[in-house]
Amino acid sequence: MNHFLEMPSQQSDKGPSDSIVRMINQRMNEDPTVNAYRSIYEFEHMLRNNIILSARAMYQSRVRFEVFARSRCNPRYWHLMRNGGFLLREGVRPSDAIKDIYFNSPYYAFECATGMVIIIYNAVLNLIGEYLFNQIFQNIYLYGWHADPDLGINSHYERFLPGDIVYFNNPDFNPLTPEWRGENAVVLGDGTYFGHGLGILTADQIIYVLNKMRRPRAYRSAYLTNLVTRPNFNHLAELANWQRDYSVNKNKSIVAHYNESSISFDHYKYLLNCNKSIRF
Repeated sequence: MNHFLEMPSQQSDKGPSDSIVRMINQRMNEDPTVNAYRSIYEFEHMLRNNIILSARAMYQSRVRFEVFARSRCNPRYWHLMRNGGFLLREGVRPSDAIKDIYFNSPYYAFECATGMVIIIYNAVLNLIGEYLFNQIFQNIYLYGWHADPDLGINSHYERFLPGDIVYFNNPDFNPLTPEWRGENAVVLGDGTYFGHGLGILTADQIIYVLNKMRRPRAYRSAYLTNLVTRPNFNHLAELANWQRDYSVNKNKSIVAHYNESSISFDHYKYLLNCNKSIRF
């Protein structure tokens, strides 16, 4: 939880807004196939709400924002890799390791994309339960936007909803502090956003902070992009009904080690296409 001086007054930290219910219901009413997929939309609503709750829980925790070189984690649950990634220790239950980030938060420090992935893992865990979570996500490796393929994280250019992750771009960031090239933030649904390293702020407040982190004589303002990042709700809803060991024939996923903090998921996909040699 970070605080900045000389910043416009911050809105109060409200609970999750019921606007998520209205917006999801509107989508359901506008979709002609809604009757066939109502249970999937209900799952999406619950997971979106859990993402909001997980973001607020991270805000209330004592985890710190750090670049990859200064990342840290609880060695009881994770191996801290030289590149700043966290690799799940053998014999540790994935659910215990994810929960430890919240329960023993002072042990942890990571950059903002990693924070977004942790929020999604925690939200899924709290929805589908420990048994199924541990079946599906047995080999968690936390490094920026890298995630288990069953989360199905992807980005789109469209209107965002509560529980989505958006990106604030800072095109004239100071090269001495490249971690302020932008900010990934969870849409909380009440006019505020949670960004790991900034806290819960309005869009104008996030832009204000990023503008103070620009290079000298910068003239371009930071701005909220229309890039929306979210997990694959439909796929996760299907997995929620899985009854057997799902991990047997699971393919390993590619990871790109890029050492750039605070990048968007879209930029991560570009880097991933440039580096296809390492799998986890």
